[in-house]
Amino acid sequence: MKVYHVITSIDITTGGPARSVTYLIAAMLELDNTLQIELDTLKSKTPIITTFNTANSAIRFHAFKKLQRSKSLVSSLLQSQVSLFHGHGVWQMPVHQMAKVARKKEVPYIITPRGMLEPWALTQGKLKKQLALKLFQYKDLEKATCLHATAPMEVESIRALGLKNPVAMIPNGVNISQFPEKIPNKANNPKRMLFLSRIHVKKGIENLIEAWQQVDANLKQDWVIDIYGNGDPIYIKNLKARIKAANLEHQITIKSPVFDDQKTKIFREASVFVLPTYSENFGIVVAEALASYTPVITTTGAPWQELNTHNCGQWVEVGVTSLVNALNNMMEKSPKDLLQMGVNGRELIEQKYSMHAVAKQMLELYDWILNNNNKPHFIYE
Repeated sequence: MKVYHVITSIDITTGGPARSVTYLIAAMLELDNTLQIELDTLKSKTPIITTFNTANSAIRFHAFKKLQRSKSLVSSLLQSQVSLFHGHGVWQMPVHQMAKVARKKEVPYIITPRGMLEPWALTQGKLKKQLALKLFQYKDLEKATCLHATAPMEVESIRALGLKNPVAMIPNGVNISQFPEKIPNKANNPKRMLFLSRIHVKKGIENLIEAWQQVDANLKQDWVIDIYGNGDPIYIKNLKARIKAANLEHQITIKSPVFDDQKTKIFREASVFVLPTYSENFGIVVAEALASYTPVITTTGAPWQELNTHNCGQWVEVGVTSLVNALNNMMEKSPKDLLQMGVNGRELIEQKYSMHAVAKQMLELYDWILNNNNKPHFIYE
């Protein structure tokens, strides 16, 4: 079996999809040494990786012009002798080029929307997306052999668009080996509330700042909020101005992004992780926080109701009021209780979201498409 993956970028600055895709491919290659996987992506300054270090894999970085069009990408796809194409993302030219080539070569293809069909996402740049749907995007999705969603709410979003393709519901996975098994010592002077993600309007950081102003003053005395990430410089400047205007500079700090071991260290030191997002198809940072023994507060904009059912955090409505209540509730807990929630979260990730478990399901999906074997339980038709 030979599979071509296509994603616009695997640059370290682009967030969750780049990590999810590269980790998934590495895990599949490890599970099946007869599998061949090649990854095509556009050139960038700081890619997460440049090779998978196996003989049965390759990564190619392509030059591109306006609108991310790449002649060399199309040439690579046309010349391929491949069983299956798998594209990650929508509204993006590389995946559209992949879909066109797949149909021309009569090769089956999968598209993973990566949250870009969620209701909130569809309201951003609405007119451009409506035009793209009419010109090419709906056809690319409709003609896909299968669509891949990472959570039940994403399956619902796909069906809401009228798409009737089979949908595979396979979560993103966590490379658990990057997160030490040893229970960490949490920082208690002060205790740290952590946000670590792309700094973007959809992440709800304004709600976090407003909510923090309303949190019980006595509780806040022993806590700070650290916000790590990259994003539009103007937007970050505006957030800092908002923090200053609220006289919260001594409590809320926006810091430069961190990666690799430093990122893991910061996850493990935090007492609570918070992602007050408007929309996530999965939210890989939630899984990474849980893998670090850190309980999580996030919203119903992310598919993490298991925070409530597994007692490893709080899953609350989007908005300031619910966030204030969640912050107060978590900050009232003892360090011992918070750590027990962190242990519960680590167990959840090990049992359900390890990268090998996810990679095994993806290989089952490929086998079903190519060999028409028994339909896996995670396929919705």
